[in-house]
Amino acid sequence: MRTGTDQIRRLLGGDALATRRGFVAGTAKLTGAGALALGGLGAATVGRAALAQDGTPVAGPAAGEAAEPNEQMQELLDELMRLNRVPPESQPPFNARQLPSIANAVQSLLSQRGEPTLEPVGNVEHIAIPTPNGEIIGRVYTPAGRAPFPVVVYYHGGGFVIANLDTYDASCRALANAAAAVVVSVAYRQAPEAPFPAAVDDAYFAYQYIAENANLVGGDPAQIAVAGESAGGNLATVVCLLAVEQGGILPVHQLLVYPLTTFAPDGDEEESIETYALAMPLNAALIDYFGAFYLPDPSAATDPNASPSLAADLSGLPPATIIAAQIDPLLSQGEVYAALLEEAGVDVQYTLYEGVTHEFFGTGAVVDEGQEAVAEAAARLTESFEAAASEATPTA
Repeated sequence: MRTGTDQIRRLLGGDALATRRGFVAGTAKLTGAGALALGGLGAATVGRAALAQDGTPVAGPAAGEAAEPNEQMQELLDELMRLNRVPPESQPPFNARQLPSIANAVQSLLSQRGEPTLEPVGNVEHIAIPTPNGEIIGRVYTPAGRAPFPVVVYYHGGGFVIANLDTYDASCRALANAAAAVVVSVAYRQAPEAPFPAAVDDAYFAYQYIAENANLVGGDPAQIAVAGESAGGNLATVVCLLAVEQGGILPVHQLLVYPLTTFAPDGDEEESIETYALAMPLNAALIDYFGAFYLPDPSAATDPNASPSLAADLSGLPPATIIAAQIDPLLSQGEVYAALLEEAGVDVQYTLYEGVTHEFFGTGAVVDEGQEAVAEAAARLTESFEAAASEATPTA
């Protein structure tokens, strides 16, 4: 067990963690087919054929060698530490939810520079989304312009345990403007109060409701995508799997930003966790902590709705964009999942951003790579929106 296990046992009040990381060792379907091609503006887009056929990194740090944050990212991490950040994994969830985040560090730097701390959008409002388990809240970001707009149903990160709509506000604002789309950020239920599969249920029902009632948010029902960061990336792709399985409305695109794709890491997935076990703001102990609360029954780790990389069939899913951070315990999870999607015939673009950490996507106001990643995501979303609109338009 890794650093933090004893603390988690104490927080859980016993041996509920009995078999965390590696609890189902050897069950992952793929141990890391993929090549990393680094360079060019801090990012590199990897062609799927090459990634699926070549399992040897062609550039970047050697296996097991940790990369260093670039200057902008390091300044942000230093600011996070300056905010007297207590390690979340040392606290019970209620306390952990009160601690400063990368978003707070960004706002602190911007405030010190005398710059606006929020990116303006056309409008922000909240709606109640009905589900079989009660209403949940959606925050609706509308860009400037005239409706109907494409729609992105977005799921925030936080390991299914911490964070909220405010923590990922910057990502949603940036996406709404860059993609000229309405972004609906979903406040799904969190563990330990509501463990797996509560978040999955909320994510799926919220997506289907918005897809069926796009007009309520000024959206075009033919142009609905899903997106998410970290745990939210997990939910976004699981929503796609469930839409195929249950015959629901399928998103036209899935944007997965450093997604958590398995609770049964193996091979390259496990090596990334080892390499960046002490990284900020996500580390190995925090992954253990999240998993212990989200999956109190370790056997659920093999459920594809928790670990989508273990799904028996990934075919029929919508085009995917996977954005990875180089300094991230989840680095190889996105890479492996990209290879699996490509193998299943899904149009997928995987991009690795160098010199940045987990949570960089929403930091574009202070980290250049954050801006670049949002621009890439918006371009890919727009391609799928335009293709869907074209298919929906009757021809003479």
